[in-house]
Amino acid sequence: MSTNQTATRQSDALHVISDTQKDFLTININGQMFGIPILQVQDVLGEIKVTRIPLSPPQISGSLNLRGRIVTAIDVRKCLGLPPLEETDKRMSVVVIHGDELYSLIIDKVGDVLTLQEKEFEQNPATLDVTWKSISLGVYRLDGEILVILDVPKLLLSLQHTH
Repeated sequence: MSTNQTATRQSDALHVISDTQKDFLTININGQMFGIPILQVQDVLGEIKVTRIPLSPPQISGSLNLRGRIVTAIDVRKCLGLPPLEETDKRMSVVVIHGDELYSLIIDKVGDVLTLQEKEFEQNPATLDVTWKSISLGVYRLDGEILVILDVPKLLLSLQHTH
């Protein structure tokens, strides 16, 4: 193999690495689109009964039973400092896995799964709300809209500091 062929193969390999893609489940909260890395998503649930946990922080809505496992339900609107939905509005839930535990993130709506190029990923803009920045990995700019990538471990960790 000539030196030229080796250089070409190496540049092809680098090109493949720079074009890596990531899949995100999109969710909507208060009109803002967020993305959850698909590898952290365990399940998507419609309206489900949540049992209130006494003396829990306001961000924790309670717990639910998912196929025999107890799952902590977290109201993402409250985590972001947003007003609650009207009681009549339907809410959905995305079950995520962190460590060995399952958590149900209560959100407004679930969207599509998007496959995005890693090279288009950007750091959080300076104008992003400080609370949102604390639980965001960064953003993707889509057609006239910003997709905020949710940092699920940071979101869950932020709950432990509210006690």
